[in-house]
Amino acid sequence: MRSVTAETITEAFLGYFGDEVNPRTHQLMERLAHHVHEFAKEVELTHDEWRACIEFLTEVGNITTAERNEFVLLSDVLGLSSLVDMIHSDPHGTSSSVLGPFHISNPPRLPYGGDLKRDNDGELVLVQGRVVGPAGEPISGAELDIWQTATNGMYSSQDDAQDTFNFHGLMTTDESGRYAFTTVKPVPYTVPTDGPVGRILDATGRHPWRPSHLHVIARAQGFRTLVTEIFPDDDPYLDQDTVFGVRSDLVMRYQARAAAEFPDGMVLSGQVETAFEQVDFDLRLVAD
Repeated sequence: MRSVTAETITEAFLGYFGDEVNPRTHQLMERLAHHVHEFAKEVELTHDEWRACIEFLTEVGNITTAERNEFVLLSDVLGLSSLVDMIHSDPHGTSSSVLGPFHISNPPRLPYGGDLKRDNDGELVLVQGRVVGPAGEPISGAELDIWQTATNGMYSSQDDAQDTFNFHGLMTTDESGRYAFTTVKPVPYTVPTDGPVGRILDATGRHPWRPSHLHVIARAQGFRTLVTEIFPDDDPYLDQDTVFGVRSDLVMRYQARAAAEFPDGMVLSGQVETAFEQVDFDLRLVAD
């Protein structure tokens, strides 16, 4: 099209589409082009700014590895990851929250009452609850993929001193839909700031802190997979999470317990000689 202008370029872009384009692909690309083109016109994007954007995205790609996905981190700090979660969270189930860039697939199996703490330093925490359906019915055989940081605020994939699957485990709920495991109390931490996403935070005067949390992916046949996080109510960053992951129904409370209250049937049973913290949190899934 020889006569394309700033006013007609979006229409020209759409005119180049073939006749057999998937309708959803057509919708996504049409709206993407519309918003990107309108953005460029609204701010009068300069050549230098356009080149800086290209260089930024190239750097994001260059720093991305199997262990660190800078594109996911970029999506997180822009609020896009959480926005997608919010759009697709069902109000009848537990809210979804960000996956984050440090999930590791296929962690080792963890039995009911299993121990994620192992020989790691940190305050002992017992985490327990049920996985239930929309009406509160227990879901037996649900699979929970659980992970968190160590007390240095780093995930195992960030820290050469940790085993690959340190603080990662895969648990199946019992016949009553229950799960339980021991771990250490997570700590607040900063998202990586040594890459291009860190420069975005600096440029906008934002801090890089996330409140402490546990990650969970819950899967069960016939139910929608839930990707979520669980946050303590006393964390100083609860209301200023840099990736916008906190939801009101994902906030739990640590309950102080004496050593004598540690339950039977746990891997650490009989070994607890000090007080510990307890978390009770149910996960509600919705039908697929």
